[in-house]
Amino acid sequence: MYSNLSEDALLGGRVKLLQPRDGFRAALDPVLLAAFVPARPGDSVLELGCGTGAAFLCLAARVGGLAITAVDRDPALVDIAQRNAGLNLRPAEIRSADARELRHLPPMHHAFANPPYWAGGTPSPIPGRRQAAHEDAPLGEWIQAMARPLRHKGTLSLVLPAARFAEAAAELREAGCGAVRLFPLWPRLGTAAKRILIQARRGGAGPDEVLPGLILHEADGRYTAAAEAVLRDASALT
Repeated sequence: MYSNLSEDALLGGRVKLLQPRDGFRAALDPVLLAAFVPARPGDSVLELGCGTGAAFLCLAARVGGLAITAVDRDPALVDIAQRNAGLNLRPAEIRSADARELRHLPPMHHAFANPPYWAGGTPSPIPGRRQAAHEDAPLGEWIQAMARPLRHKGTLSLVLPAARFAEAAAELREAGCGAVRLFPLWPRLGTAAKRILIQARRGGAGPDEVLPGLILHEADGRYTAAAEAVLRDASALT
């Protein structure tokens, strides 16, 4: 299905990524999502809707020794993700399945996703972009699927439009995940956040937090030093 691929680089060249020239292409969201997952060496991690593997590969570039499970319903993207895992020498179990129907996964320390989150508007006429970006299942179903295999106090992390933070927080609590952490992504200083990172812990009972967030761009459009540290140097967002 995806015969015309480009080879691109993320994290300043630490991650090599084959991806369709005419399909959905990784941008900031998976890189920032990976930086927000508080994984440690030896942890087990699960990515749902992995696409070509950008997020789990960025996470693996920052944290060594992870046991990675990744899932996508598109077999052609799973094939590319497997090629990317090999290209980057990052062992991973990558499955083709509907994430919402997954059962019998081993216990996970962390689960994360960049789900299709656009619920309105006109879907892209390009199938790969439409599948990756336009919501065709409720957000709550994604969150339930991510929460099921989590260990007690395991983390669940998402990148979403800022307008959906209240819905996401409610769905996280419904799935048994609390101590919600909200991390705004500001396009520029003094502007409203368009994207957020949101995270909760399985069985978490502590207070919710609104974190300082990250300003992505200077007034002239350049990335801020803090954004460069994440996008080029693989720094964590914590």
